[in-house]
Amino acid sequence: GTAMDPEVISRLVARNTRQEPLGRLTPRELEVLELMAQGRSNAAIAQQLVITERAVSKHTANIFGKLDLAVSDDDNRRVLAVLAYLNR
Repeated sequence: GTAMDPEVISRLVARNTRQEPLGRLTPRELEVLELMAQGRSNAAIAQQLVITERAVSKHTANIFGKLDLAVSDDDNRRVLAVLAYLNR
């Protein structure tokens, strides 16, 4: 038989997960995105996660970047991020 090192397997699985757009997000970014999907404002997200609104804005910017959602006059990045979350 063949024996595989568990750490090697976990790294391979993590690498595959990270290739998916949502797999690139940190656990905190996923929390922020989930609350965005619930229709929460940045102030409400900050209050629930006990962080500042500035931190929420930074997480949101990171989410947009990791999901490749560029600034656009035609699209609402917050809505597109939520749609990506809901379509996972």
